[in-house]
Order: sequence, then C-alpha cells, then structure tokens
Amino acid sequence: MKKENLTPTVSTETTATEDLDARWQRVVERRSFLKGIGMAGAALSAGTLLATEGIAQTSSSTGKLSKGDVALLQFAAWAEIVESDLWTQYAELGGVGPSGGGAAQSSEEFQKFIGGNPAYTLALQNLDGDMPQYITDNTDDELSHAAFLKAFLRSRGEVPVDLEPFRTLPSSQATGARQIKRLTSLMNLNVDLSWYTRYRSGKNPDLGAAFKGPFVIKNQPAIPLNDTDTPPSTNPAIPITGRDAERIQAIANTAGFHFAFIEQGGASLYPTLAFKATDPTVLRILVSIGGVEIDHFGLWHDKGANAVSQPLAGVVDPVTGLTFPDLNNPATELTQTNKILPEPCNFISKSLPRCSVIRPTSTQNGGAVATVKAFTEDGLFIGQTPAFFELSMQLAVAADSVRRGF
Repeated sequence: MKKENLTPTVSTETTATEDLDARWQRVVERRSFLKGIGMAGAALSAGTLLATEGIAQTSSSTGKLSKGDVALLQFAAWAEIVESDLWTQYAELGGVGPSGGGAAQSSEEFQKFIGGNPAYTLALQNLDGDMPQYITDNTDDELSHAAFLKAFLRSRGEVPVDLEPFRTLPSSQATGARQIKRLTSLMNLNVDLSWYTRYRSGKNPDLGAAFKGPFVIKNQPAIPLNDTDTPPSTNPAIPITGRDAERIQAIANTAGFHFAFIEQGGASLYPTLAFKATDPTVLRILVSIGGVEIDHFGLWHDKGANAVSQPLAGVVDPVTGLTFPDLNNPATELTQTNKILPEPCNFISKSLPRCSVIRPTSTQNGGAVATVKAFTEDGLFIGQTPAFFELSMQLAVAADSVRRGF
C-alpha cells in the first residue's frame, strides 16, 4: 500500500494541531517504549503527519466520508486487527475450536483453528468453566469488527488499513498453536493493572487522578511458550500443587488479567473516537462496536479477579517468581474482587455529583496515541519493526487530531 494511502489527511483547526504537536513531542520525549526499535531519533510531529485544513464538513450517511471520519475508522480498524491477532492466539490454545459446537465462526480465518492446549485450557477453566467458550466468542467478535471496518471503508471508496506486511513475529511452540507469523506477542507481557484500582475508585484520570495496580505483572507469558510449559501429564487441578501445575496456572492467570486490560482499553478508546465523528453512520459504527468492547471488559473483569481470590490466590510462577496475592485478605474498597462494576466517580467536574461511567474518555488518556503507547508498553509489539511503529503512530495522531464538523 502506498504510504499516502496509509496516512489519512485530517481536517483540524490550526490551534488544535499546535496543541497536538506539543503533546506528541512530549510523548516522544518520554518514549521509553520506543527504545531499541530505531525510532529514538525520528523527527515525527503532528505537523509532518497531518494536513491542516478547515473543520471537517458534514458528510451524508451514504456519501463521501470526511477525511476526519476516515481517520477515525482507520484507527479503529488498526485496533481491531491488532486485537484479532492476539485473541486468535488465545483461542488456538484455550478456545473451543470449530468442533466445540458453540462458536459463531463468522469468518473464514476463525474456522482455521486446529484445536487447543489441554493443560492451558484446564488452567483457564479454573478461572471459570466457560472460559474456552468466552475466549472463542471474543475472538469471533474481534474478527468480525476488523472485517466489517475493512469492508465499510472500501464501500465508501477508502483504502483500509493493511497490516499484513508486519506479520513477522513468531508463534508459541506449544501444542495447539499454528506455526504462522503474528502481529503481536503474548510471551513477555507487562500487564498494566491500574484499571483494577481505577474502576473501584471514586476518582477519574480525566480529572488528574493517577492509579497503581494492586500488584505487578512484569515479563510474564500469557500463553505457554512451548510444551515444556505444558507437559502431557500436567493437570492443574485445584488445589494447585506441583511445579508444572503452578507454572501453567500462573500463565493462565496472567491471561485472565490481560483479557481485561485489552478490553478496558477498547472501552475507553471508542467513546473518544465517537466524540469526534461527523457522519451519523460513522458515529453509529463507533458507538455500536464500542458497546461490545465494554461488554467484553465487564466479562473479563469478573474472570480475571478469580485469579486473586480463593481457591487460586497464592499461586506462584516457579519460573518468573510472579505471585498472585489474595486481594480479599484483607478486602478493601480498592482490592475486593467481587466489586467489578464501575464505582461512581468524579466526572466532568469535581463540583458535580459522582457518576458511574467508563473512564478515561479524554483523548489524552483514552485516545488513539494513548492506546498505541499502552499496547507497546504492555509488550505486545516486542520484535516489531520501526515501520510498524511509525505507521501506528501516524494513524493514531491522525485520529486524535480530528475535530467534529457541523
């Protein structure tokens, strides 16, 4: 694909672009997540990536889309392609597969799953007996989102995002994983758990609050690396005992928290994109897909919390040393595992009554650049090329720069 087709021209006011340029420079200055990938000296700025035209004009629900609306859909497509790639890996190892009898299997890609990893699947089922079906359905959802956005952009005469050249990362070597190239890696994750505390708090990051997670998951796999992690005799039955059982349970517990991390990001991203949409059909798409991301987050918030409550609390990964504490001992407002619904928090203004909402929903904290940065710091893109990061940030800055037209 030609580069000019990958970088949407976005309608924006000059002052808005200047603000974004300043913010992007701060992101670059803090770019710990870009160390070692060859972009440290890249002179990227919003001004070099975006054209500065007038406010996007309103497009009809059936006609040509504004450049801003295209930018929003292209970044949404980027996110869904990335999510499809990572969820496919989870489903191959821990899903029900095409023989499971319950999968919607709405895409050809989804029907290529060849089985699963028995020990990993059993460990996931310790979090919830229906985990394989939930993983399969979530994967199917993400694949459908990516396919729809691609088709919709084409139906409006636009070029969809193409990430196929960046499928270069290796697969897990464990039984059940297809040996194909990936966009993402699930084998060395730093899972940000600040969302766990944030949704139990009465404070809001959009109003300046900062959060730390209840414990730290760093340099941890969320899928088995190979069959050494899942020997044929491994049976992670509760209570979890033995080195092999603890290893695969710790990996499954990490996955449980990673599921929620990914989907809470989508829950915040889609509102930030929807606020900027001009075309009513684009708004409908963003709100409708975003609602499913919120649904996913609620599901995984519940399942992930089971990893830090009895009878699974206390599992220690014998390889990495990661310990899953009992967050109910003692139970507090910010740790209690069954408090999975968003607590009322400060919203819009601290002078107003607290309100239960998705947060953050500001461009700075929940927008496209924030999404790329969070996914990168998570370890999803370890081993990706500088060109992948450049394209991802071009799309992200373009989406964050959009201002709704009237």
